[in-house]
Amino acid sequence: MKSQSAAVALSLCALLAACGKKEQAAPPAAPGAAPTAAAPASKDLNVYNYSDYIAEDVIPGFEAKTGVKVTYDVYDSDEVVEAKLLAGSTGYDIVVPTLNFFGRQIQAGVFLKLDKARIPNLANLDPAIMQRIAQQDPGNQYGVPYMSGTTGIGYNVDKVKKAFGTLDVVNSWDLVFKPENISKLKSCGVTLLDTPSDLIPIALHYLGENPNSTDPKVIDKAAALLKSIRPYIQNFHSSQLVGALANGNTCLVVAWSGDVIQARDRAEEAKNGVNIGYSIPKEGAPQWFDMLAIPKDAKNVDNAYAFINHLLDPKVAASNTNYIHYANPVPSSLPDIEEDIRNDATIYPPAEVAAKLFTYAVVPPEVDRQYTRIWTELKTGK
Repeated sequence: MKSQSAAVALSLCALLAACGKKEQAAPPAAPGAAPTAAAPASKDLNVYNYSDYIAEDVIPGFEAKTGVKVTYDVYDSDEVVEAKLLAGSTGYDIVVPTLNFFGRQIQAGVFLKLDKARIPNLANLDPAIMQRIAQQDPGNQYGVPYMSGTTGIGYNVDKVKKAFGTLDVVNSWDLVFKPENISKLKSCGVTLLDTPSDLIPIALHYLGENPNSTDPKVIDKAAALLKSIRPYIQNFHSSQLVGALANGNTCLVVAWSGDVIQARDRAEEAKNGVNIGYSIPKEGAPQWFDMLAIPKDAKNVDNAYAFINHLLDPKVAASNTNYIHYANPVPSSLPDIEEDIRNDATIYPPAEVAAKLFTYAVVPPEVDRQYTRIWTELKTGK
């Protein structure tokens, strides 16, 4: 979902060559012991996750239950965590990569194969989601889904309506990719995610191409489309756009669903008169899954298993969804999810919308390099 540098891609190539090395196994559970989420002996856990991506009560609840002290660091792009994973000695016990990055990180051999007996709450996961994830993690051996969402259009309701006289325009990628449309919002601010691995596939899909194409000539079509709208883009950012949208400093974003909804709620709480909406365009949009995984160099493996199991508890999963407004993979959490969130079609898309969603594929290093070149040229205006 996030951008990828050529340097990281080259490092990945080197690691892929060593994939045949024997994987370190997790310590076995005691013979005959029932799977539990009891607190392990060590008292530390280091987690690396996206910013604004966990409910305020989840970590304190885990610490109170287990006596484990959680150190929770944040990042805002997949390439940051991937660089750490490929370099080794991450210092983290749990990381949260997006599925397409996760798939190639599995190939690089950087994760511990899960001992599923240590995660009894795996039984709570949606089988349909697990089957879809298994396309990149065969047998669901290395990761557990944390949250899912879409990448779509966030907008300032009043400013878009003023510019176009209607809100019908927000239901199509035409608003973003047609210069005659996006130019009308230049004065109030346009922000795109700083992630070529989101924006290039979206542009390809809009053009009627395979969003996961590896053909350089096809990918260059997306580059040309993005360059055609470059004069109207105020900035590229993957975390500051929440505040900018909530404060009225930008009026159009291409962003992750939950971030736009968080911006909407911040504006409502501030009572600043900023009205925000989110749209999954009618042409279709990306759906992504963020995965919980344990790096091979994790020092507190028992605690990592306990925390993953904690996150899959229905009430904990519901608390997370209620706070961050992303869909979780635990169906039994639905009764505890706030009704307006549970019934929000932008969070839990109906079948007819879900049918048009697509997922990102693992792309080879040469495509990463092309993505990086395109993105550098786009951001610098060359």
